[in-house]
Amino acid sequence: MSGIVFFRTEDEARVVEFYRERVGAETWIEQDGCTILRHGAFKFGFCGREETDDCGTLTFYYDDRERVDELYERFEDRARGPPETSERYEIYRFFADDPDGRTVEFQTFLHPLPDEE
Repeated sequence: MSGIVFFRTEDEARVVEFYRERVGAETWIEQDGCTILRHGAFKFGFCGREETDDCGTLTFYYDDRERVDELYERFEDRARGPPETSERYEIYRFFADDPDGRTVEFQTFLHPLPDEE
């Protein structure tokens, strides 16, 4: 089983380009008025509408701090601040804004993860 998270956007082309070009997602399915992207096993879609959903957080996680630091350099113009450690959640992360103002998080876990299937 799997799932997809969808968001409404007033500018589908711009937000899809952001996730493809800057985040590295690829188009999984192109539908009439909706684009579903894939980044690893994470699937998320943007549908052109008259209103934008700018709530929620899209979190992308990586294997190590070095990758998060590389991404921070790429997203520094949109980052809310440099990467930091969250002792509470045992992660290293930073937040940025996508073109719609939605929160995007780039993180790595500081402990081993359970096996993924």
